[in-house]
Amino acid sequence: MANKDYYNLLGVSKNASQDEIKKAFRSAARKHHPDVNKESGSAEKFKEINEAYQVLGDPQKRQHYDQFGSGGFDAGGAGGFSDFDVGGGFSDFNGFGDIFDMFFGGTRGRTTSHSGRQDGADLRYDIEITLEEAFLGVEKEIEITHLVACHICKGSGVKAGTTTSKCSSCNGAGQVRRTQRTPLGAFTQVSTCPTCHGTGTINSSPCHICSGSGRERSKHKIKIKMPQGIESGYRLRVGGAGDAGIKGGAPGDLYVFINVKTSPIFEREGADLYQKKNISFAQAALGSEVEVKTIDGKAILKIPQGTQTGSMFRFQEKGMHYVGSRRRGDFIVVVEVETPKALTNEQKELLKKFGELRKEL
Repeated sequence: MANKDYYNLLGVSKNASQDEIKKAFRSAARKHHPDVNKESGSAEKFKEINEAYQVLGDPQKRQHYDQFGSGGFDAGGAGGFSDFDVGGGFSDFNGFGDIFDMFFGGTRGRTTSHSGRQDGADLRYDIEITLEEAFLGVEKEIEITHLVACHICKGSGVKAGTTTSKCSSCNGAGQVRRTQRTPLGAFTQVSTCPTCHGTGTINSSPCHICSGSGRERSKHKIKIKMPQGIESGYRLRVGGAGDAGIKGGAPGDLYVFINVKTSPIFEREGADLYQKKNISFAQAALGSEVEVKTIDGKAILKIPQGTQTGSMFRFQEKGMHYVGSRRRGDFIVVVEVETPKALTNEQKELLKKFGELRKEL
């Protein structure tokens, strides 16, 4: 069996860090995955890249390879490779999480390593503010309940003065292998160790506070600053304010979803504000000036003679702020002419005369 240069396959040097190897694998896998690359030989190239990463991505296998080369790995043996079906999905394969992230949009906060390290979950918090608060920009203090590192064991999950022991079922690997020989060849199935659940260790003396989980539930107050002009549907991210990770995993994030209450005075469309203003028949016919309430004060609306229902009057730069900008939308007043429902005899006579005069015109 010819010795394969796994470093060359991934395009990294022999001194590359594990992060550099992982990054190179992702880049090469994207380029040569058969669902993306339709060129002849892409499937075989992808299998070679997967094979290289299974070795170099595992520090123990990498050390073995550096000493003995690829000939030190035989199919179905202790250091052998599991198969990867490029046409029908994922078989047992060390880079599964990487490929899943790459093609199916995996999110941070749910990755688990063979050492049991797991990133914390992201959290959601919904908050409601008024339109006036959205106009000004506001800082709110919220209280969240989330998982934090246990204050007794500092996240280790182990009782003080004790340590964990290597799992005897998987010999600390966190995985167990089962090889089946068929007429088509040997097939190796790799699965998470059922005894240690993938951590590779056994905790015989768990912390009495967190019961060995390394995390405890706690309440914290956080100040959330919302920018001027924020709208319903916006979400603000507070990095690291989600649940704590397990065994050194990164904490999740907190996402604050904004809902702006409906205003009894204004109707909002983006950065523009609308307001309905009722005026009398006389004001519409003769013209007048009326006071209107704006989001940040008051303004005088000049109504010309003969104004009709539905007429719109625009005050430029008197609406909401555009998020992240000094610009503002407009304030639009929509006029509705009120038809009187109850008239005195004198008012009726005046309207009759008005109607007769219009006929003569």
